[in-house]
Amino acid sequence: MSLIVSLFLAILKNSAMGTALLTIVQDIHGSQFLWVLIVYGLTSAALVPLSGSFAEIFGRRPMMLLALFLFAAGSAIGGAAQNMNMLLAARAIQGAGGGSIFALTQIILLDIVTLKERGKYSRLFGFTWAIVDGIVPVVEGGLAKQTTWCWLFYLNIPIAGAAMFLILLIIRLPTPSGTLAEKVRKIDVIGQILVMAHVLTPLVIGLVRLVVFGVYEAFWCPNPIVSHFSHFGDASSYVQIFLVIFIFTNYIYYLSVYYQVCKDASSIAFSVDIFLIAFTITLISVIAGASAGWALTIVGFGLLSTIRENTSHATLIGFQILPSFGIGLVYYTTLFSVLAPLPITLNAHALSLSIYLHAFAQVWGVTLGGTILQNGLKHKLSAIFTSVFDTDTGVAYSIIPQIPHLQKPFKDQVRATFAQSLAKN
Repeated sequence: MSLIVSLFLAILKNSAMGTALLTIVQDIHGSQFLWVLIVYGLTSAALVPLSGSFAEIFGRRPMMLLALFLFAAGSAIGGAAQNMNMLLAARAIQGAGGGSIFALTQIILLDIVTLKERGKYSRLFGFTWAIVDGIVPVVEGGLAKQTTWCWLFYLNIPIAGAAMFLILLIIRLPTPSGTLAEKVRKIDVIGQILVMAHVLTPLVIGLVRLVVFGVYEAFWCPNPIVSHFSHFGDASSYVQIFLVIFIFTNYIYYLSVYYQVCKDASSIAFSVDIFLIAFTITLISVIAGASAGWALTIVGFGLLSTIRENTSHATLIGFQILPSFGIGLVYYTTLFSVLAPLPITLNAHALSLSIYLHAFAQVWGVTLGGTILQNGLKHKLSAIFTSVFDTDTGVAYSIIPQIPHLQKPFKDQVRATFAQSLAKN
C-alpha cells in the first residue's frame, strides 16, 4: 500500500499537468508552456540514476522519504507560484522527487517480492497508472477550470504525508553498513556528472557525453550507476523502453492538442476521450506479452497520421485502439526482459537505468513533438496571423485558447494547419 500511494503521487502530477497547463500558464501570465512540462522530465531524468545508486549506498527507506519530501516541497512552491520562474522552479523540484519516487518504488518492489511474483505486483502498479491517467485528469482539469489550479499542487502535500507515514510504518529493509564517510566514497561522482550533463546539454554534445558515460561505466568505474550489458538482449530491451515511452508521451500530449484545436474539446472532455487509451494499455499489459506490440503500434500510428480537422469522433476513437494495444503489449514485458537474467544485486542499477530512459524519453517526446508542431505552424500559417501571437515562446499553445473565438476563414485555416502538423508527430 505504501508503494502504491507513492507511485500514485509520482504519476499524478504529469497526468494532471497536461490537462490543466493552459489554465495555469494563462493565470500567471506566462509564456513558456513547453518548459513547464520539460523541466519536470529533465530533473527527473538527471536524478533517477543517482537515486538508484544512493538507495544502494544509503538504504531504500531514507531515500524514499527524501524523495517524498522533495515532491511535497515542490508542490508547496508550485501552489504558491506567482510567476513563471517560480512555477518552473517548483516543477524542477517536483521532478527531482517524482523521478526518484518512481525509481525507488520499483526498486523496493524487487526487494520484497520474488521474480515469479513480480508480474502480479507490476499489474497492480499498472492499474494504479490507469486510474491516474484515466480519471485524475478529469477531476483536476475540472478543479483548474472551476476553482483554482493551486489545489492541483496543494493536494499533493497530504498524499505525500500519508505515503511517508506508510513508508515509516510498513517498509522494513536493512540499511547498508558502513560509516558515512565510507558511503560517500562509494558515490559515482564522475558517472553522475556525465549522465546529468547528457540530459541538460544540447543534443550533439549530450550524445557524445552519453557515449563517454557508457565507456566509463563499463571499464573504469568501481561502483557504476548502471549495470553492465550482459548480452545484446539487454541493449535491445533498453532501446525499446526508450522508444515506447517516447511514443506514448508524444501520443498523449499532442493528441490533447488535436482535440482542443480541431474538436473544441475542454480539458475535461479530452480526459474522458483518452480514458480508452489508459484502460486499453493497462488491460493489455496485464494479460498479454509483447510479440505483436510493435506491429500494432506502427499500424496504429499510421492510421492516426491520416486524421484531419474534420475526422469523425468515432473514427478517432477507433484509431486510438491499435496503438494503445501495441504500447500495452510492449511496455511491461521489456522491463522484465532486462531484469530476468540479472542477479538480485544488479536489479537496482538496471531498474534505475530503465527509469532514467523512461524519464529521458518523456523529455524528448514533448520537446521533439513540440518542435515539429511549432515549425509546421510557423511555416504554414500566414505571417499576418502569426504576428499576433508570441511565436518565440510557443505559438501552438498561445493560439489554442483563441481558436474558438476566431472568425472564418482564419479558424478553418488554423485547424487544418494544426491537423497537418500534428499528423507528422
